[in-house]
Amino acid sequence: MTDEVITMNIRIEGDVQGIGFRDFAIREANARRLKGWVRNRMDGSVEAVASGPRTVVESFITACIKGPRGARVTAFNLMPTDAPDSLGFTRRPTV
Repeated sequence: MTDEVITMNIRIEGDVQGIGFRDFAIREANARRLKGWVRNRMDGSVEAVASGPRTVVESFITACIKGPRGARVTAFNLMPTDAPDSLGFTRRPTV
């Protein structure tokens, strides 16, 4: 049986900007062959959308909660969302 495909919006708060979090998320997502994107937000958080098999998206979320060296994640929020139209996993401009 194959995993159900899901798409999650992930909002990560804490000390997560200025430490390579977006590059980390892109590497982690590409290693898992996920579709989606990541961006900084003006409020200091990082936002990502990840789409793929449920267990793979869940492992990506776990990696993001841990974060790269130098990150200190204090909160995260998950919300189902629509799958991205683009292929691959990309960086988007800050909003």
